[in-house]
Amino acid sequence: MRRTLLIVTLLALLIPCWSSAQVTMRLRILDESSKKAIPFAQATTGGQLITVSDSLGIALITLPAGTYTIALTATNYATQSAVYTFPDTTTHFVYLEASTKDLEEVTVVSSTRSNQSIENSTMKVEVLGKEEVSEEVAIKPANIASLLGDVSGVQIQQSSAVSGNSNVRIQGLQGRYTQILRDGMPLYDGFSGGFGILTIPPLDLKQIELIKGSASTLYGGGAIGGLVNLISKRPTFNQEADIIANYTSLGEVDANAYIAKRNQKVGYTFFAGYAKQVAKDVDGDGFSDVPNAQSVLLHPKFFYYPNDKTIISAGYSGTFDNRKGGDMKVLNGQSDTTHQFFEENISQRHTGEFSIEHFYDNDTRLVIKGSVSYFQNKTTNFEYAAGTFSPSQLSYYNEASYNKTVGKATYVCGINILGDDYQNNSQDAYINDFSNFTIGAFGQYSLRIKDKSTFETGLRIDHHNTKGFFALPRVAYFHRFNEKFATRLGFGMGYKTPNPFVQQDIEYNPLRIVTPDDNLKSEISYGYNAEINYKKDWDNHHTLFINHAFFYTQVNNPIVFIPDVYWYNVRLANSGKPLSSLGSDTYLKLTIKKWELYSGFTYTLAQWDYPGSKSYVPLTPRSRIAMVLVKEIEEKWRFGLEGSLTGTQYRYDGTTTPTYFFAAIMILHNLGKHVSLVLNIENATDYRMSKVESIYTGSITIPEFKPLWAPIDGRVVNFSVRWKL
Repeated sequence: MRRTLLIVTLLALLIPCWSSAQVTMRLRILDESSKKAIPFAQATTGGQLITVSDSLGIALITLPAGTYTIALTATNYATQSAVYTFPDTTTHFVYLEASTKDLEEVTVVSSTRSNQSIENSTMKVEVLGKEEVSEEVAIKPANIASLLGDVSGVQIQQSSAVSGNSNVRIQGLQGRYTQILRDGMPLYDGFSGGFGILTIPPLDLKQIELIKGSASTLYGGGAIGGLVNLISKRPTFNQEADIIANYTSLGEVDANAYIAKRNQKVGYTFFAGYAKQVAKDVDGDGFSDVPNAQSVLLHPKFFYYPNDKTIISAGYSGTFDNRKGGDMKVLNGQSDTTHQFFEENISQRHTGEFSIEHFYDNDTRLVIKGSVSYFQNKTTNFEYAAGTFSPSQLSYYNEASYNKTVGKATYVCGINILGDDYQNNSQDAYINDFSNFTIGAFGQYSLRIKDKSTFETGLRIDHHNTKGFFALPRVAYFHRFNEKFATRLGFGMGYKTPNPFVQQDIEYNPLRIVTPDDNLKSEISYGYNAEINYKKDWDNHHTLFINHAFFYTQVNNPIVFIPDVYWYNVRLANSGKPLSSLGSDTYLKLTIKKWELYSGFTYTLAQWDYPGSKSYVPLTPRSRIAMVLVKEIEEKWRFGLEGSLTGTQYRYDGTTTPTYFFAAIMILHNLGKHVSLVLNIENATDYRMSKVESIYTGSITIPEFKPLWAPIDGRVVNFSVRWKL
C-alpha cells in the first residue's frame, strides 16, 4: 500500500511546474472605501474560474478575441460584473463594495501553500480570523494560549506549576507533535521551545491557522499532530495604530502597541509589548501558582515594493523573559533552612527574518524566505541535582518555493534547509553539545475536477545529518456533493528525530535529563482523516455550519522519559509499542441575526505503552464539550459566554481525574470609533486542581510537583482599555 501511494505521488509531481501565456488585460481590484488591495479575488466568466488576484490585488487575464462578462468575487465583498472586449491591454481599476453577510467559511488560508479557500481546502483547517484575534487582544493581550484553547480538538496543557509553561496538543497527541510557525517558518523547537505560546501576543497577528492532522509533507517532520501558523499583519496605505492596556485580579499588567503604514515604495509595522506578573499563591499551600514574571517583546518589520509585482521584507523580533516561581517565602526574600525551593528562568531570544515575494503573470509566485534565531537561557533552581543550567541554541531556516496555477491545476514545489546548534555551557548538565541539519525538497499537485472536487497529492524527501533519509507522501481528496454537503479524505506521513528537549506533559529539570543514546530511533507517523460538512444559509442573518471529522494517527517508536539508574534522573527511550490517537471532532456554528453560537465536541482515545498508565496517554480527556455564545447590540456592546466540560483523564499512575466544568464571561463596550473597554471573567466557577488534590508531594523543602490536569490559578478577572486609530 505504501509503495503504491509513493508511486502515485511521484507520478503526479512529475507534471511540469511551469507554462506560459500572454497577458492581454490587467485588473487592479481594490476595496471601495479604503482603497486597499483585495488579494485572492476570483475572476470568472460563464461560471468558469479564470484567475485569482495576487497580494497586490492584480488579476491578469488572457482570453481569445471577443466580448465577455467577467464577474469578480471576494470574501466579504459583493460580486461585481462588467463587460470587456478582448484583446485589451488596459489596466482597469475595479472597486468592490464590502458585504454585510458573514462568510467565514470562504476564508482564504495560506498554510495549505495553494491559497485555497477554507471551504474548498482538502486539508482540515481551522482559521481564527480578524474578528477572533481582535477580540482576544482585549481579553488576553499577553499571549495566544486562551485563543488556541477555544478551538475544538485543541488542548492547552500546562506543564509546570512553577514556571507556568504550557504546550499545544492537537487531537490527543502531546505538545511535541505540534509545530508552531510564523508566516510559514518554524518559530520554536527543541530547547528554544521552552516558553513558546506564553510569549506570543496576538496584537500584530492578522489571523491564526490551525491544521489538524499530519502536515509534515508541507512543513517538515514535526507537524505530526498538526500545526499552528501565525500570520502577521502587513502595512496598508492608511495609518494604523492600536494600543491596549490590561490589568488582572492576579496582579498581571500588560501594555501593547502596534503601528503600521506604507506608501508606494516602502512600509513598516512595529510592535512593542510589556507584561508583568506578580507571584500569587492561590490555594494557600505556600507555593506560587503563578510565578513572578516580566517580559518585553519588540517586533519591527520593514517592507520595500520595487514594483507592483515584488514585495521585499525584513524584520527583527526580540523577546526578553524572566520568570521565578516556587516557595512564596523565598520569592518574598524570607528564605531559611526550611523554605529554600525555587526555580528561575531568564531567557532572551533574537530572531532575524527576510522574505522576497515575486508575482509573475498568470497567477505564478516565487517566494524566498528565511530566518535565524539565537536563544539563550539561564535556569537556576534548588532541588535534587541543584545547579545552574545556562545553554544556548542557534536555529536557522531557509526556503525557496514556486507556486503556479494552470487551468484547474495548481503546482507547488520547493526546497528548504533548517537546523540548530545547541551549546551546553553548563558543567552541571549531562547533555553535551549537539546539532541538527536537515535539507528537504517538497512538491504538491492540486487538481480541481468539474468544479466540485479537488484531488491533491504531495511528497517531501528530507535528509537529516544523523538519521538519514525520510520520504513523506500525502494524498487528499475534497468533494462537494451540492451547496449543502461536502466531504474530505486524507492520508499523510510524518517523522520526528530524537531530541532531549522534546515537549512533554511534565516539565523536567534539564539538569536531570541524561544524554540520549545514539541508538534512539526516529518517530514515524501515519495519519488518516475523514470528514463531512453541512452548511445552510437562510438569508443574510441566518446560517448553520456543521463539520464532523474522524481522525486516526499512529506513531511508531514513540519516545518517552523513563527513570534512570539514579531515580532522580530521567532518560529517553523508544517505547516498544506504537502510540495511537483515534477519535472524532464535531464543530457547529449557528448565526441567528446578532446571535452567534459555537459548539464543539471532541472524543479521543489515545493509547501508548507506558508503565502504570493502563495503556492510555495521560492527561488526555476522553471527551470534551465546549460552547461559546455571543450577542452583539448595535456594534456598541458585545457579550460572550463560554463554557466547557472536560471529561476524565488518566494520571501517570493509572488513576483517573474527575470531570470538571469551566466557564468564562466577557463584556465589550465600544466608546465611539476609537476606544473600547473589555471586562472578562475567566474560570468563573473557580475550579482548581488543588480543590481535589495537592499539586505536590514530599516536603516544602524538596517538593515533587504532580502533572497538572486542571487550572491552578482559579478565577481571574481582567479589565482592558483599547485605543485604535
